[in-house]
Amino acid sequence: MNSPTAPSAASLRDILAREIKTAELLRALIVVGPMVAAYFIARETALLNLGLVAVSLLIPALRLHLPPRVIAWHYLAILVTFAALFLAAPIKPLFAVLTALAGFLAVAATRYGEHFRTLGNWVFIPAVYLACEVREGVSASEALRHTGVIMVSSPIALALVCAIRIYDQRRQGDATTSFGAPAAVWFLPAFATAMAVFAAAALVEILDLAQGQWVMWSAASVVVGDLTASTDKLKQRAIGAFVGVSLGFLAGMVLPQSRVGYALAVLAATLTLISFSRYIVGFGLRCFFIALAASFAGGASGIAEERIVNVLIGGTFGLIAVALTEIVWLRINRKARSPG
Repeated sequence: MNSPTAPSAASLRDILAREIKTAELLRALIVVGPMVAAYFIARETALLNLGLVAVSLLIPALRLHLPPRVIAWHYLAILVTFAALFLAAPIKPLFAVLTALAGFLAVAATRYGEHFRTLGNWVFIPAVYLACEVREGVSASEALRHTGVIMVSSPIALALVCAIRIYDQRRQGDATTSFGAPAAVWFLPAFATAMAVFAAAALVEILDLAQGQWVMWSAASVVVGDLTASTDKLKQRAIGAFVGVSLGFLAGMVLPQSRVGYALAVLAATLTLISFSRYIVGFGLRCFFIALAASFAGGASGIAEERIVNVLIGGTFGLIAVALTEIVWLRINRKARSPG
């Protein structure tokens, strides 16, 4: 007679196999793990942020089968965009305009191939996140030092990602890099993204919102097509934020502050960017680990509230931008079809 636990164990394995991208997870651990190890040795927080650069290089490299030379160009684009936003940060109107321009270019690149959106997103996300993160609650000199550490250490992330791609190419054969067919409509989503990001960045700068990168990325994230698709994306993000942050906050209440726990939670949050098949699962777990990391650092309650509110504010800006561009596009089409 079979054990009653056997079917449930098999079912659990099947669920995990469907939800978790094991190969991508292992590769992400290879490129991000050394950053966490370096953080333990050097006690330098900037090295944890470097993990975001590493995973931002890895995601397009794996999805689009990028050769090392394209990964190097992607790396340079991240650093240049990050540096521009960091230097513009003291001039709030300029920062808002440049952030909106970065969002526009991330989507406008689909004019040359629809898969350029993946590459564009993973320039925009780390550049905006780091530009906000390095100056959050610190002096200008400390922010500059933090930025310098990231810049100087970042070639390590590039080397690790290139090494993984070279290994995969030799083992599996050199898959052809393709950016897909040019997008039939690229200007409207690019313009909607720019509008949403500009509004989000302006609000962050005017109100000095903490963790403002979440507002700006949430604004860009929901611009994924028509209003229906964008609304569905915002619903997934809202559910993930509510559930993930709440559970992370509750878990943090029973755990003591810990430097080791903080680093491992940051590592786990970074790995969720690539490791899960369903967006809502990955985003929910990312929110969970971010709230947990904040708890280990001693600030879970505030960051939990900020995460939820910022996701909703940014997503709302994105929906409004998509709705406005759809209205304008419909009016243009009506005028074009009407008799002269």
